[in-house]
Amino acid sequence: MTHMLPISFSLNGQAVSIEIAAHTLLIDLVRDRFGLKGTKRSCDMEVCGACTMLVDGQPVSSCTTLAVDVHQREVTTIEGVTPAGGLSRIQKAFVLHGGLQCGFCTPGFIMSVTALLNENPHPTDEEIRHHLHGNLCRCTGYVKIIEAVKSLAAEHASEHADVV
Repeated sequence: MTHMLPISFSLNGQAVSIEIAAHTLLIDLVRDRFGLKGTKRSCDMEVCGACTMLVDGQPVSSCTTLAVDVHQREVTTIEGVTPAGGLSRIQKAFVLHGGLQCGFCTPGFIMSVTALLNENPHPTDEEIRHHLHGNLCRCTGYVKIIEAVKSLAAEHASEHADVV
């Protein structure tokens, strides 16, 4: 008989409580028990970044994170950064700059970029590349993704420029 553990956490801003098996992975909990399918499973080895979620604002590989480790924490998935009836400014930038093609890796990139821009709204090219090193994409070649992030940083700078 599997021993079940009660956990409580915030999922996309909503308090949730659930009983899980100790070995349950975060990706399985979110996709199978909460029905949020935007996060993609790919490598199951913390290599590709397709399963990236934010835990307390920091990117994690949900394919290797035990669900019990998010007890009393804040979990954000791609659904949590996507406004109802539209796209976030990060998602719009990816579309505008061609930073997605097949789209499989896109949710993980969006989550990593969200964490980056929350931490540093004006990253350099080197900081962008460093922050995205754990996300793999076979379609875009990364140039368009980096252009999308740079456009967001430039947009933020112009919105917050001092008016003389």
